[in-house]
This record gives sequence, structure tokens and C-alpha cells, in this order.
Amino acid sequence: MSRTTFDRADRVRGRRAGRSRRALAGLAALALLAVTAACSGPDGQSDLGRTPEPTATASAEPTTAPTTAAPAECADPTQSYDPLATLPAAGAMPSGSTMAEIADRGQLIAGVSADTLLMGARNPFTGAIEGFDIDVVRDISTAIFGDPDHVQYRVITSGQRLQALQDGTVDVVARTFSVTCARWAEIAFSAVYFQAGQKLLVSADSPVQGFDDLAPDTRVCAPSGTTTLTRLEEYDVEAVPAATHTECLALFQQGQVDAITGDDTILAGFAAQDPYASVVGAAISAEPYGVGIAADDVDLVQFVNAVLAQRVADGRWQASYDRWLAPALGAGTGAPTPVYGRTP
Repeated sequence: MSRTTFDRADRVRGRRAGRSRRALAGLAALALLAVTAACSGPDGQSDLGRTPEPTATASAEPTTAPTTAAPAECADPTQSYDPLATLPAAGAMPSGSTMAEIADRGQLIAGVSADTLLMGARNPFTGAIEGFDIDVVRDISTAIFGDPDHVQYRVITSGQRLQALQDGTVDVVARTFSVTCARWAEIAFSAVYFQAGQKLLVSADSPVQGFDDLAPDTRVCAPSGTTTLTRLEEYDVEAVPAATHTECLALFQQGQVDAITGDDTILAGFAAQDPYASVVGAAISAEPYGVGIAADDVDLVQFVNAVLAQRVADGRWQASYDRWLAPALGAGTGAPTPVYGRTP
């Protein structure tokens, strides 16, 4: 359903009512499953009632293959809707738009991780959630409110990302969320704001510089039941399955495996906390990250795409990359080129 114009007041009122009902159901479910964050840290980020979280190492959740069949018409999952030609002034969102609804509420509600170091993790000293994904959310808040701290963070698992958007529990999800055709069948995505890929984590003194350097007896760990592990079948190595990437890290530090494979963003978090480990090699997969948004909020997708384009143009994307990811991943190749032209 297209929301590229903002004069459909009746439709907006109906959608708001529907979203409110869905949000009540979604909140009840997430109360049992997720940590929520919302009110009062020293930097404006705060907690709405926390349950115990994993320590901020890296995401402990494996990346599994999508279970929903991709629709045939999805030729390019990275293609998103055209950005707004001009961003409205902060504090002056178009009447009847999804952004006006968020502005009226007073907070952008964002589904994030709190344990994926460098992408979205809780700082143990300040209590604030921070990282590359969080910078994206803060820039969306700035575009709507003129302030990066008008955000209510809801800490969700990977498995809760789609549900949280479909229930209307959150406005956006920025949580190392790979854009796929299967997911486009259920929600919408912004343009790709980071291109991740499957790489290797090895000891800093290892001669291995990529997958092609792996010897037949090399023990490489990956989460069981994932495409990450499946891709190791293409190499003559000893694949070692584990429950999570964090379990792989424990095996690596105990000397029971020689390497770990996974998204470079997750491995960068491991390298950041282990001075004796390095992320190496060219990526053997493409994991394009986008901001997840409800399927019928096309206007919000267009707004977010304009924000993402602006943060690349003015250097904020590069500054965020240099702060969080460059120390482990190197200079990189810069922000991905957005692909537009999708029709509602």
C-alpha cells in the first residue's frame, strides 16, 4: 500500500487504530520474551524494565537460513523505495504521515540488539546502548525531532524482528538485519546501509589470510544449523558446529578450534575484545543490512532512505564506521551504493 502522499487522513486513522490493537498484543508477547529499554540514562537513552542480558561480547544468535520461500517477483532484495526528494524540517513532519505519528508520540521506538558488540551493545559503564546500528537509529531520531535521544529502545532477539514490526510494537528495526526476498514478503526495508559478509577469525599470528589458506586439518567453528556452517562444506576443513558464535569463541580461546567463521560484524566484536585475534580474508557471502520497517509504512521507508543518503553525503556514515568497525575490519570500501526503484 503506497503512502507516498500524506493526505489520506481516514486511512491513517484506521491504521493507527489497528496498530494500537496489534501493539497491545505484541507488547504482551515481547514482555515475556524480550528485554525492553526506554527511560533515563545520562545520555537520554534509558530502560523500561530490564531483564538479565548477555554480556556485551557479540551476538550469541546464529544466522539461520530464511524458512519462507522467496517470492518470484523479487529480483533484487536490496532494491528499496525512492527516498523523499527533500527531508522535511525536524519537528515539522507532514500531517498524516507515519513520521508525524511518531513525532506526536514523542519517541521513535526502535528494535535493537544490546549484546552485539560494535553494532548494538550496552556500555557496561554508562548503561547506554551504542554501536554502528544505534548510530543509524539516532540519526533517524534527529531527522524527526532534531534530537538523537528521542528513542525508546526495545531490546529484541533476531527471531523477534519480524514479529515486532508486524505487531506494530516498534517503528523500525536496526539489528544486523539482512535484507532478503523472503523477508520482503512480510515487511519492508530501507536501502542497504552496511554490506556484511562471512569471513574468518584466526589468531593474530596465524599465517591464514583467507579461506583458501585453510589446511585440511584446520578446525573451523560455526553455529550449527546455519548457512554459515553449510558454506564450510565447500572447503576441505574440519567443521566444528557449536550452539552459538559465543560458544565458538569459548572453543577458540581454549584452543579447541583454530578459527571461527561468521558475519564480519560479529567477528569484529570478538576481535575488539581479544587482542590475540584478527578478522581476515575476503567475504564468501553477501549479508546486506537494512532498516526493517512495517510493510505498509512506505512513507517511513522513503524518509529513512533520505536520512541514510544524507548521513553518507555529510560524512556521518564514515565517522560511524571509523569509530566502531574500522579498527577490526580495516578501511573498508565505503558505504554501499543504494538501490532504488521498488514500487509498492
